[in-house]
Amino acid sequence: MGHRVNRELRLLDEEAAERRSDPVRLHRFPLPEDWGITLYLLDETANPTGSLKHRVARALFRHAIRCGRIGSGTLVIEATGGNAAVSQAYFARLLGLPFVAVMPRKSSPEKIERIERYGGTAYLVHPPLAIYSEARKLADEQDGHYMDYLTHGASAVAAGAADDDIGRVLFERLTVEGVPMPRWVVVGAGSGTTATTIGRYIRRHGLSTGLAVVDPENSAYFPGWVLASDEYSTGMPSRIEGIGRPRIEPSFTPDLVDLVIPVADAASLAAMRFLYDTTGLRGGGSTGTNLWGAFLLIAKMRREGHRGTVATLICDDGDLYRASYYDDAWLRGKGFDLAPNLERLREFMVTGELAG
Repeated sequence: MGHRVNRELRLLDEEAAERRSDPVRLHRFPLPEDWGITLYLLDETANPTGSLKHRVARALFRHAIRCGRIGSGTLVIEATGGNAAVSQAYFARLLGLPFVAVMPRKSSPEKIERIERYGGTAYLVHPPLAIYSEARKLADEQDGHYMDYLTHGASAVAAGAADDDIGRVLFERLTVEGVPMPRWVVVGAGSGTTATTIGRYIRRHGLSTGLAVVDPENSAYFPGWVLASDEYSTGMPSRIEGIGRPRIEPSFTPDLVDLVIPVADAASLAAMRFLYDTTGLRGGGSTGTNLWGAFLLIAKMRREGHRGTVATLICDDGDLYRASYYDDAWLRGKGFDLAPNLERLREFMVTGELAG
């Protein structure tokens, strides 16, 4: 048993070491120099599975192995068809374990293909919210392990290694690049793991940096934070993949958050497109949400006469959304008109003014 556990943990350590050999990229967004404000984006798309969920998945496997929940041949199960499932399928294949993603029946073929690319299997169910109960049921029936990243993500990262901690990765990269300590870090919340991990790092090191969480439409984090209620629920799914939840998930720790900013979905997608048009960097919708929130804070800093640095994340690779967020016909079919918000962003770059 000990030999097997050591081997599996060694494989995870070796995978993390391979990532360290290719330093995380940090991009500076081209704001006007006379503003005295800099904006940096930590690029998580270089991870093998193309998103920041790669780190969380590695931490979840480390934790489950150490706790004896995953053994030789254990069926690993997750309830999502998003980046979290793709990353877990990658690590399951690395460790020689079967993996099943329990997904809504209407999931796109592209999502299913991404999971199958790493040897995983898609188990489709209806209605969509049944994925969680079906994942638990499948784990019970097959003597498998339901990873449940929505519940265990933050605790797994806290118990994991330095490479799994996005807070440490972000601040160490800023230091290496000689970037001043940011006044704000802006992140979205899906499971809440990223926000909690970064918030813990800020508090643990006594930093003066504020943590702002951006929240898309239909998500519970903004209203729950305003009402100081961890029971708040919208009952509706987010249209921005990777962030937004109909309920506040256990991995989210509101006490670590200084500000929650609601962002309209059309604004998120406009900012995503604006990033590409301005820099050639192609992120997903959640990256656009981050960027819009960062721009709002920068406008506020200018109104108040402050200078300094804001940092955020490129969460996943925009190539994953060529047939959706980057497809004008798809956007029209979903009722999105990005033109007004794109014009607001162009004006922001001239005037420094942007209202929420």
